[in-house]
Amino acid sequence: MDKQDFLRQIAESAYNVGFGAKKHFATYDIVEKAPGWIGFSSMAIGVFALIIDLLSTKHMSAFFIVLGVAGLYLNFYNETKQGYEQKGKFLTQLFNELKALYFDVKASDRTDLSEYVEKLSDIESRYYSNCISKQILFSDWYAHYKFFWQHQIDWVDEQKNFKFWRDKVPLSFVVFAILIGVGLLVCSLYYALSKGLL
Repeated sequence: MDKQDFLRQIAESAYNVGFGAKKHFATYDIVEKAPGWIGFSSMAIGVFALIIDLLSTKHMSAFFIVLGVAGLYLNFYNETKQGYEQKGKFLTQLFNELKALYFDVKASDRTDLSEYVEKLSDIESRYYSNCISKQILFSDWYAHYKFFWQHQIDWVDEQKNFKFWRDKVPLSFVVFAILIGVGLLVCSLYYALSKGLL
């Protein structure tokens, strides 16, 4: 195997491992922090609803009922949340092992890469056996932020050449944003037509 191809293979594995670690941490963060934010925002808006009539409408009540249901959904993950944190830490260690392997191979002038290939295979097998496949809703979006904006990935980007719209922004988020935009446009047009503004 060519050295440059092998470096690219290490970087691809590092992307999978690093993103997997961040996805586990994202699930842990959402399960750990979201119920507190839901409770605080519900209480704060409930207090302000006493003095601001706009906040005491049926629409706001329905919105907070939906938030309450989301809080119940988060409780399903509560018993296993520590497992997500532990797996995230373990996968981060694997990511760091891949980084060390990457720089060892890059600095090496050896033509026989079999020892390095064996190390990569070992790291990948430990990665596959230590992932939790069930992740919480929106953990993918949050993991993108954690991986691309918080993690030091310059050495992975050296091989992968990440593009902003192709790699750093989740496709599902783009589709969701477009659907929300279209929905708001349709609602605005309907409102304008019903009021005779158009």
